[in-house]
Amino acid sequence: MISALMVLVAFLAGSLPFSVWVGRLLLGVDIRQFGDGNPGAANAFRAGSRLAGLLVLVLDISKAAAPVGLAYFNLGIRGVGMFLIALAPMLGHAFSPFLSFRGGKAIAAGLGVWIGLTLWKTSLPGIVGALIGIALFTPPGWSVMCAMCAILLVLLAWLPDPFLLAVWLGETLIFAWTHRLDLRQGIHLRPWAAQLFVRSKS
Repeated sequence: MISALMVLVAFLAGSLPFSVWVGRLLLGVDIRQFGDGNPGAANAFRAGSRLAGLLVLVLDISKAAAPVGLAYFNLGIRGVGMFLIALAPMLGHAFSPFLSFRGGKAIAAGLGVWIGLTLWKTSLPGIVGALIGIALFTPPGWSVMCAMCAILLVLLAWLPDPFLLAVWLGETLIFAWTHRLDLRQGIHLRPWAAQLFVRSKS
Protein backbone atom coordinates (compact mmCIF):
# COMPACT_ATOMS: atom_id res chain seq x y z
CA MET A 1 0.00 0.00 0.00
CA ILE A 2 2.79 2.42 0.92
CA SER A 3 4.70 1.48 -2.23
CA ALA A 4 1.69 2.19 -4.43
CA LEU A 5 1.12 5.52 -2.70
CA MET A 6 4.76 6.49 -3.15
CA VAL A 7 4.64 5.61 -6.85
CA LEU A 8 1.78 8.08 -7.20
CA VAL A 9 3.56 10.71 -5.10
CA ALA A 10 6.77 10.31 -7.11
CA PHE A 11 4.90 10.56 -10.43
CA LEU A 12 2.99 13.67 -9.37
CA ALA A 13 6.16 15.28 -8.00
CA GLY A 14 7.96 14.56 -11.24
CA SER A 15 5.10 15.98 -13.27
CA LEU A 16 5.30 19.43 -11.67
CA PRO A 17 6.32 21.71 -14.59
CA PHE A 18 8.58 24.05 -12.64
CA SER A 19 10.22 25.34 -15.81
CA VAL A 20 6.91 26.56 -17.20
CA TRP A 21 5.81 28.08 -13.90
CA VAL A 22 9.15 29.78 -13.19
CA GLY A 23 9.30 31.06 -16.76
CA ARG A 24 5.91 32.68 -16.43
CA LEU A 25 6.50 34.09 -12.95
CA LEU A 26 10.07 35.39 -13.33
CA LEU A 27 10.38 36.02 -17.06
CA GLY A 28 6.82 36.50 -18.22
CA VAL A 29 7.36 34.03 -21.08
CA ASP A 30 6.57 30.44 -21.95
CA ILE A 31 10.02 28.80 -22.00
CA ARG A 32 8.68 26.22 -24.46
CA GLN A 33 9.06 28.94 -27.10
CA PHE A 34 12.84 28.56 -26.82
CA GLY A 35 15.33 25.90 -27.86
CA ASP A 36 13.80 22.52 -28.59
CA GLY A 37 10.38 23.57 -27.31
CA ASN A 38 10.41 21.24 -24.31
CA PRO A 39 9.86 22.25 -20.69
CA GLY A 40 13.12 21.99 -18.81
CA ALA A 41 16.05 23.81 -17.27
CA ALA A 42 17.97 24.08 -20.56
CA ASN A 43 15.25 26.18 -22.15
CA ALA A 44 14.94 28.28 -19.02
CA PHE A 45 18.61 29.17 -19.52
CA ARG A 46 17.97 29.81 -23.22
CA ALA A 47 15.17 32.20 -22.28
CA GLY A 48 17.91 34.52 -21.07
CA SER A 49 18.01 34.11 -17.31
CA ARG A 50 20.69 32.22 -15.40
CA LEU A 51 18.72 32.68 -12.20
CA ALA A 52 15.62 31.10 -13.71
CA GLY A 53 17.67 28.31 -15.24
CA LEU A 54 19.44 27.48 -11.98
CA LEU A 55 16.20 27.62 -10.03
CA VAL A 56 14.48 25.26 -12.45
CA LEU A 57 17.47 22.92 -12.43
CA VAL A 58 17.46 22.67 -8.63
CA LEU A 59 13.69 22.18 -8.50
CA ASP A 60 13.66 19.55 -11.24
CA ILE A 61 16.45 17.59 -9.55
CA SER A 62 14.79 17.90 -6.15
CA LYS A 63 11.34 16.81 -7.31
CA ALA A 64 12.85 13.42 -8.18
CA ALA A 65 15.48 13.12 -5.45
CA ALA A 66 13.06 13.88 -2.60
CA PRO A 67 10.41 11.15 -3.13
CA VAL A 68 12.96 8.57 -4.27
CA GLY A 69 15.26 9.24 -1.31
CA LEU A 70 12.32 9.21 1.08
CA ALA A 71 11.11 5.85 -0.19
CA TYR A 72 14.55 4.25 -0.38
CA PHE A 73 16.28 5.50 2.77
CA ASN A 74 13.49 6.52 5.13
CA LEU A 75 10.71 4.06 4.29
CA GLY A 76 13.03 1.20 3.34
CA ILE A 77 11.04 0.22 0.26
CA ARG A 78 12.73 -2.31 -2.00
CA GLY A 79 11.94 -4.62 -4.90
CA VAL A 80 9.49 -3.92 -7.70
CA GLY A 81 7.78 -1.18 -5.71
CA MET A 82 11.02 0.77 -5.36
CA PHE A 83 11.84 0.20 -9.03
CA LEU A 84 8.53 1.82 -10.02
CA ILE A 85 9.05 4.67 -7.56
CA ALA A 86 12.53 5.32 -9.02
CA LEU A 87 11.21 5.66 -12.56
CA ALA A 88 7.99 7.50 -11.67
CA PRO A 89 9.47 11.04 -11.46
CA MET A 90 11.01 10.71 -14.91
CA LEU A 91 7.76 9.43 -16.37
CA GLY A 92 5.90 12.24 -14.61
CA HIS A 93 8.22 14.82 -16.14
CA ALA A 94 8.07 13.27 -19.62
CA PHE A 95 4.28 12.82 -19.56
CA SER A 96 3.10 15.57 -17.26
CA PRO A 97 -0.68 15.74 -16.72
CA PHE A 98 -0.21 19.46 -16.06
CA LEU A 99 0.94 19.88 -19.67
CA SER A 100 -1.56 17.59 -21.40
CA PHE A 101 0.94 14.73 -21.02
CA ARG A 102 3.54 16.56 -23.14
CA GLY A 103 6.53 16.96 -20.91
CA GLY A 104 10.28 17.30 -21.22
CA LYS A 105 13.27 15.02 -21.64
CA ALA A 106 13.61 14.28 -17.90
CA ILE A 107 17.38 14.83 -17.71
CA ALA A 108 17.37 16.69 -14.38
CA ALA A 109 14.77 14.31 -12.99
CA GLY A 110 16.95 11.37 -14.00
CA LEU A 111 19.88 12.91 -12.14
CA GLY A 112 17.64 13.43 -9.13
CA VAL A 113 16.73 9.75 -9.12
CA TRP A 114 20.39 8.76 -8.77
CA ILE A 115 20.91 11.33 -6.03
CA GLY A 116 17.92 9.87 -4.22
CA LEU A 117 19.29 6.33 -4.52
CA THR A 118 23.06 6.75 -4.14
CA LEU A 119 23.69 10.40 -3.24
CA TRP A 120 26.91 11.29 -5.11
CA LYS A 121 28.16 7.80 -5.98
CA THR A 122 26.46 7.59 -9.38
CA SER A 123 25.22 11.14 -9.88
CA LEU A 124 28.71 12.67 -9.90
CA PRO A 125 30.11 10.22 -12.48
CA GLY A 126 26.94 10.80 -14.51
CA ILE A 127 27.59 14.54 -14.56
CA VAL A 128 31.20 13.96 -15.60
CA GLY A 129 30.08 11.63 -18.38
CA ALA A 130 27.54 14.17 -19.60
CA LEU A 131 30.15 16.94 -19.68
CA ILE A 132 32.49 14.74 -21.69
CA GLY A 133 29.66 13.93 -24.07
CA ILE A 134 28.76 17.61 -24.46
CA ALA A 135 32.39 18.43 -25.23
CA LEU A 136 32.85 15.66 -27.80
CA PHE A 137 29.57 14.77 -29.47
CA THR A 138 26.46 16.06 -31.18
CA PRO A 139 23.46 15.96 -31.18
CA PRO A 140 22.91 16.68 -27.46
CA GLY A 141 21.08 13.42 -26.79
CA TRP A 142 24.36 11.54 -27.04
CA SER A 143 25.75 13.39 -24.02
CA VAL A 144 22.94 11.82 -22.00
CA MET A 145 23.95 8.40 -23.30
CA CYS A 146 27.54 9.16 -22.26
CA ALA A 147 26.26 9.96 -18.78
CA MET A 148 24.40 6.66 -18.64
CA CYS A 149 27.53 4.79 -19.79
CA ALA A 150 29.52 6.44 -16.97
CA ILE A 151 26.87 5.44 -14.45
CA LEU A 152 26.86 1.87 -15.77
CA LEU A 153 30.63 1.61 -15.37
CA VAL A 154 30.36 2.75 -11.75
CA LEU A 155 27.56 0.29 -11.06
CA LEU A 156 29.46 -2.65 -12.56
CA ALA A 157 32.75 -1.78 -10.85
CA TRP A 158 31.53 -0.53 -7.49
CA LEU A 159 27.80 -1.02 -6.92
CA PRO A 160 26.78 -4.23 -8.76
CA ASP A 161 23.30 -4.27 -7.23
CA PRO A 162 20.69 -5.92 -9.51
CA PHE A 163 18.13 -3.35 -8.38
CA LEU A 164 20.33 -0.40 -9.36
CA LEU A 165 21.15 -2.06 -12.67
CA ALA A 166 17.42 -2.49 -13.32
CA VAL A 167 16.85 1.21 -12.59
CA TRP A 168 19.72 2.03 -14.94
CA LEU A 169 18.09 0.00 -17.71
CA GLY A 170 14.71 1.64 -17.10
CA GLU A 171 16.23 5.13 -17.15
CA THR A 172 18.18 4.36 -20.32
CA LEU A 173 15.02 3.22 -22.10
CA ILE A 174 13.17 6.38 -21.02
CA PHE A 175 16.05 8.56 -22.21
CA ALA A 176 16.18 6.65 -25.50
CA TRP A 177 12.52 7.58 -26.00
CA THR A 178 12.73 11.22 -24.91
CA HIS A 179 15.88 11.74 -27.02
CA ARG A 180 14.82 9.56 -29.94
CA LEU A 181 15.04 12.40 -32.47
CA ASP A 182 18.65 13.12 -31.51
CA LEU A 183 19.66 9.48 -31.47
CA ARG A 184 18.18 8.84 -34.91
CA GLN A 185 20.58 11.39 -36.35
CA GLY A 186 23.55 9.29 -35.33
CA ILE A 187 26.53 10.36 -33.28
CA HIS A 188 28.97 12.96 -34.61
CA LEU A 189 32.19 14.42 -33.27
CA ARG A 190 32.27 18.14 -32.68
CA PRO A 191 34.48 19.97 -35.22
CA TRP A 192 37.42 20.45 -32.85
CA ALA A 193 37.37 16.78 -31.87
CA ALA A 194 37.05 15.64 -35.48
CA GLN A 195 40.06 17.76 -36.47
CA LEU A 196 42.08 16.33 -33.59
CA PHE A 197 41.13 12.81 -34.66
CA VAL A 198 42.16 13.49 -38.27
CA ARG A 199 45.51 14.94 -37.15
CA SER A 200 46.20 11.93 -34.95
CA LYS A 201 45.72 9.63 -37.96
CA SER A 202 47.94 11.64 -40.28
